[in-house]
Amino acid sequence: MPNSVLHTKRLTLRVVTPEVYSRVFSLGENETMDFFGFSTVDELEKEKARFENGLQTFNKTFLYFQLIATEAQTIIGWCGYHTWYTDHDRAEIGYGLISDEFKRQGYMTEALKAMIDYGFNEMNLHRIEAFASPDNVASIKLLDSKNFEKEGLLKEHYLKDGVYEDSAV
Repeated sequence: MPNSVLHTKRLTLRVVTPEVYSRVFSLGENETMDFFGFSTVDELEKEKARFENGLQTFNKTFLYFQLIATEAQTIIGWCGYHTWYTDHDRAEIGYGLISDEFKRQGYMTEALKAMIDYGFNEMNLHRIEAFASPDNVASIKLLDSKNFEKEGLLKEHYLKDGVYEDSAV
């Protein structure tokens, strides 16, 4: 990827690829926890297991951005492409903030613009997809603000806390 760091008005978006994961997991535990912004070893172990269990295949990979509040130099969340089909030039976006204290401040709106521009201009994507719970009003509103078109509803698409939930596409 040509750019490993993006900047917006209030955020630094640091690119995290499978290669970065490999390098970071070869560091010591404290350095790895600092890089990801984890506060517990349990968080680190969960992330390491996700990576080791196959976040990448022969035609599918991922590219995440850590969201770092520029002024405080604090990791506040992530956004990225967690299902990037390299042979079809399409990817699914995902995003999240690590704490409610960062919500409703426009951080994700700011980050998503940079991420979408990066997807089309640097990753050469033809299509960016998003799946959101129809009940997640904030996420639906965010996607609407970025001109995503609702294409349909996938019934019982995700398992969350033991309950199958629908996804707006």
